[in-house]
Amino acid sequence: GKNASLGEMISHLSQAGVNVPAGFATTTKAYREFLVANGLVDRINHVLDGLDIDDINALTAAGKAIRGWVLDATLPNTILQAVSEAYEKLAAGSGDDAVSFAVRSSATAEDLADASFAGQQETLLNVHGLDQIIAAIKVVFASLYNDRAIAYRVHQHFSHDKVYLSAGVQKMVRSDLGASGVMFTLDTESGFRDAIFITAAYGLGETIVQGTVNPDEFYVYKRGLTTGRPAILSWRLGTKAIEMVYADKKIANDALTLTRDVDIDRRMRFSLLDQQVEALARQALIIEQHYGCPMNIE
Repeated sequence: GKNASLGEMISHLSQAGVNVPAGFATTTKAYREFLVANGLVDRINHVLDGLDIDDINALTAAGKAIRGWVLDATLPNTILQAVSEAYEKLAAGSGDDAVSFAVRSSATAEDLADASFAGQQETLLNVHGLDQIIAAIKVVFASLYNDRAIAYRVHQHFSHDKVYLSAGVQKMVRSDLGASGVMFTLDTESGFRDAIFITAAYGLGETIVQGTVNPDEFYVYKRGLTTGRPAILSWRLGTKAIEMVYADKKIANDALTLTRDVDIDRRMRFSLLDQQVEALARQALIIEQHYGCPMNIE
């Protein structure tokens, strides 16, 4: 769902002023072919079919073993070629050192009415070069078998071999030099449909998604936006104590990102200007109108 929606916005909303970084995604069929080609389907099922998830040691051992098999496996040539061609097209003109990518998971059962698997699989940020992209795709594939995901599927009565995964590879913007966040096209507390609720903090958005930072909050009135009037209803200054930024690999032992403290002066300032808040809200309106329902947008 995540990757399909990103592709839909790139295809249909770019001309309307919605800015979505370019990318590509592996299909769920490719994920299945990867497992079959490496003889992993039966091996994984054999381990999981008899697993007692209430036995924490057994769950840990099973998850570790399966993730190891996936990481040691190789992408079939057809998939490897397709990923290589898509990467070369995406990176063309940027240079390997000048552009970085996010490699993200999008599972088939991620956002359902009666179960939410969102946030259970891996996201890798600041990934460089084709070799790292391929390695990151396998990490994302393997994360479908982390301990939490295995246990959750059992509790929700989902068959392990019926949940597939798509890996999305997307150009990153340098939000670690600015701000990032999440916005909702309604008030999440009351359900009021005429407001847009925006949260923002310094650095990469993973801290907000993970809930590890207390962000700035803004409420924007939709009718103010559409009539050209001042539209921000309220502001709340968050503590924004930490930020996630690109790591300097020369001194960070090959870490891709690092989390650091935000200095006091920056904590006491809003992470977005009023003009930026309203510009984001206008894009949120366009996205909501396209889908015809309230939206949650990173």
